[in-house]
Amino acid sequence: MGKGGGCVPSKKTHHILTSPPRNHTSAPPPIPYSGDLKTLVTISEEHPRTLRIFIVFYSMYGHVEILARTIKKGIESVDGIEGVLFRVPETLSKEALEQMIVPDKGTEIPEIQVDMLEEADGILFGFPTRFGAMPAQMKALFDSMGGKLWHEQRLAGKPAGFFVSTGTQGGGQETTAWTAITQLVHHGMIYVPIGYTFGDGMHQLDEIRGGSPYGAGVVSADGSRPPSKTELALAEHHGKYMASIVRRMAQ
Repeated sequence: MGKGGGCVPSKKTHHILTSPPRNHTSAPPPIPYSGDLKTLVTISEEHPRTLRIFIVFYSMYGHVEILARTIKKGIESVDGIEGVLFRVPETLSKEALEQMIVPDKGTEIPEIQVDMLEEADGILFGFPTRFGAMPAQMKALFDSMGGKLWHEQRLAGKPAGFFVSTGTQGGGQETTAWTAITQLVHHGMIYVPIGYTFGDGMHQLDEIRGGSPYGAGVVSADGSRPPSKTELALAEHHGKYMASIVRRMAQ
């Protein structure tokens, strides 16, 4: 397993995020409803609701956040779809983060609250690997999704997917997403992989590349390697593809 974006963080790691954070936008106002279905359908056609895909991610050094922002760009290239960024709450202490030289994340991107998840029309979860599986921070989020979300199956039928970061090409680009699918299954969510829809880019072998049929990905090496053009293009495609699926299901 690699360092930084993989299992063992490197003290040489630098925060690689360079683009300024962007605030998420609020939900659109509700469509007025006079009481009969025919009127509701007519109003809905005249005032189509903006569909929202939540991009819920944990990023220690910035690699996953760069993918998240690029995925958002891809989502919003599809008409009528909005990508909304949310961070997963940190579980490590401030002292531990300082020892690991983890940069401050700021407050521009809000932390996700589990009760908010049912408001999404689709969800993409992003996280680095820890020995081929999700890190404790992301697992803590899923562990807190019991209660009404699970008991009342509030997330059932929602499309969802994953994007990841690993330290090496063999560090869990597939298994990190694969081992997370069980979380979606217990909520009745619909897992949406990207398959080989990225085309020739999925078969490129002349450079190091993260990403797989399971979803977008980045190989971070010791934490200092930024995402390549191909990895960013794949992330943007992932967002666009997910948006197309969410729109199709909404129709």
